[in-house]
Amino acid sequence: MAEHKPRYKTYNAPAGGWGAAAATAKVLLQQSVIVKGSEALLKMNKPGGFKCPSCAFPDQACEKIFDFCENGAKALAHEATKFRVTRDFFAQHSVTELMEQSDYWLEMQGRLTEPMRYDAATDHYVPCSWEEAFEVIGRHLRALDSPHHAEFYTSGRTPNEAAFLYSIFVREFGTNNFPDCSNMCHEPTSRGLPPVIGVGKGTVTLEDFDRAEAIFVIGQNTGTNSPRMMTNLVEARKRGIPIVAVNPMPERALIRFTEPQDIVQMATFGSTPISSEFAHIRIGGDLAFFKGIMRVMFEREAAGETVLDHDFIREHTVGIDAVREDALAQDWAQIVAISGLTEEQIRRCAEIYIRSNATVICYGMGLTQHQYGSQLLQQLSNLLLLKGNYGKPGAGISPIRGHSNVQGDRTVGIDEKPSQAYLDRVRDVFGFEPPREHGHHAIESVMAMQAGTAKVFIGMGGNFVRAVPDTEQAYAAMRKLELTVGIATKLNRGHLVHGKEALILPVVARSERIETANGEQFVTIEDSMSTVTASRGVLDPASPDAKPEVEIVCRMAMAALPDSKLDWGRYVDDYDAIRDLIAKVYPQIYTDFNTKIRNPAGFLLDVPPRRRVWPTPNGKANFLVMPGLYPDDPIDDPAMLRLATVRSHDQFNTTIYSYNDRYRGVYNDRMVLFMNAQDIADRGLKEYDKVALEAFSDDGIPRRIDGLTVLDYPMPRGAIAGYYPELNPLIPLDYYDRMSGTPAAKSIPVRVVA
Repeated sequence: MAEHKPRYKTYNAPAGGWGAAAATAKVLLQQSVIVKGSEALLKMNKPGGFKCPSCAFPDQACEKIFDFCENGAKALAHEATKFRVTRDFFAQHSVTELMEQSDYWLEMQGRLTEPMRYDAATDHYVPCSWEEAFEVIGRHLRALDSPHHAEFYTSGRTPNEAAFLYSIFVREFGTNNFPDCSNMCHEPTSRGLPPVIGVGKGTVTLEDFDRAEAIFVIGQNTGTNSPRMMTNLVEARKRGIPIVAVNPMPERALIRFTEPQDIVQMATFGSTPISSEFAHIRIGGDLAFFKGIMRVMFEREAAGETVLDHDFIREHTVGIDAVREDALAQDWAQIVAISGLTEEQIRRCAEIYIRSNATVICYGMGLTQHQYGSQLLQQLSNLLLLKGNYGKPGAGISPIRGHSNVQGDRTVGIDEKPSQAYLDRVRDVFGFEPPREHGHHAIESVMAMQAGTAKVFIGMGGNFVRAVPDTEQAYAAMRKLELTVGIATKLNRGHLVHGKEALILPVVARSERIETANGEQFVTIEDSMSTVTASRGVLDPASPDAKPEVEIVCRMAMAALPDSKLDWGRYVDDYDAIRDLIAKVYPQIYTDFNTKIRNPAGFLLDVPPRRRVWPTPNGKANFLVMPGLYPDDPIDDPAMLRLATVRSHDQFNTTIYSYNDRYRGVYNDRMVLFMNAQDIADRGLKEYDKVALEAFSDDGIPRRIDGLTVLDYPMPRGAIAGYYPELNPLIPLDYYDRMSGTPAAKSIPVRVVA
């Protein structure tokens, strides 16, 4: 529940600017870290300092006094907070009592300080020693009938060194069950792009933004989810580069933005208009939009123009004929109806794309979180292939990932579907035979809990049960487990929805120093453009009882694998030794890891499509056809609306910093529903009415959320939006992209009930 009375007021000022500066100062004051936090901010995203624990956008190449954003400052302030969750706190509050509190209240209690064990007799967490905690973990894992009865979750905050060792520990234990935070967001990138270009990563670098002749930003709220990217968009607009924003919600930062580091703009209250074209697309209209642009291109080719890059297509691709046939077969009336855009605007966007000799296309979860999100990205790649927008300056595909090392974790082995070549290298380096069968992604892990086959869940960071869909079903599934382990900096819902036995283990945060018997250590992070840099904490740990993730992984391995092939004790103290192992397992991209990482700017991993090399089975970039115009299964019901769950501006993933969302004009409330004015009127409603949402599903399970306030908001007809994770209960567990396992959280079929 919000602390003050809800209010709603349209926000008309530019994003960023003094509003962002004031919000940064406020959060430092709120967490009582004005001096400590301000000093740490000057070291964040700087050589010799630490990487932001928030988004995965790369560091700017130019020298700035500071290289952080408002939301990065919030993440740091909440990490560096003076508040502590101690044994006295747990003595005062039972788990049942804590379950009644909001996610925001839990977050505001502060940092975890010592290992805690759940005591079922009292319904309280009680202190335990680290030795006891590892004994419990080892006992449960060794007692399993099959290693596949354990689930090993990874959050994107986990650095490369810990994630790599975690992947080796779990595979030596005998399973590939790696539910991962990427399963909930950008997994379609990892699964959809390899059949097309051979890799599941973006192909651009920051320098490409400087050389692009057009930039498309699709399904991504840049000003909230990756604000440092705004610097690149501002500079592009100052150069006169067209920026096309495609989104169901008009996001403030993509309309006008004041860069907080621009002294002139700040002093004069100036701003930069960002989008030269805003395509106000319907939810689920992206495929129709892409095919509309492709149809325009093929029409003009048929009329005698040369708009495609024929040399590139001939030398580097296969499959264009089927894509041409599919695009030209689409009816303009259908394209317009499904996209929600006019034919005129689609042709205008096509003209921007055709005129540009180098285009960067950025995208977020507005594309990935659909029932066919992986295939949708393949159609986006078709668009890039038509103009040869891979492997040349100023061009490429750019997934804007949310968590700071989610891409790095996948690179170093957190993958439920590892390649056989990778498993061969693991065998050759470590001398054990890793499991060859695929493991579970996040949704499959919940299904295994429901079926009773999963017995142990270990969460390396994150708030798994709050992030996954079908909340009530997920809660019930988690409570069936024999053991749950939460490795975390802060208290969250995942520690309260637990197994019969449960542990909470406090971890050293990204901004904090790591000291071992070998001296101070650093970790490494891979950003969303495949640059690997060192991260060295500058603050003292929140508690002397908190341990680094690497040590926790090593000691779990020692407890579970008494006959392990690895010298786990060595890696507790020597992170260079871990990086040497990474280089052995990944010789093509991590050779001389320890040498290259000493470069203050880090180093760029090789992404073959940047060189127009395609590691696909046929050695070519592949045009792939997706039939029809819908990225989700249609629902034949006139009452149906498509719901997108979104984050507020004061939020990072499941972490709620406040009840405000100033760019959307919402204060002291999160139970709201953004609706088109005509959709409101058609249902006999008016603004500020209280309504319920009911989900469409085929499994007979009722899913309903009451108490939502209707807000008149510029949404397309048939599209509504509300906040994540509060609306997760409306997403059936099996409503996900089958290629990637990603929940279709941006296109949930629902009805409004007065």
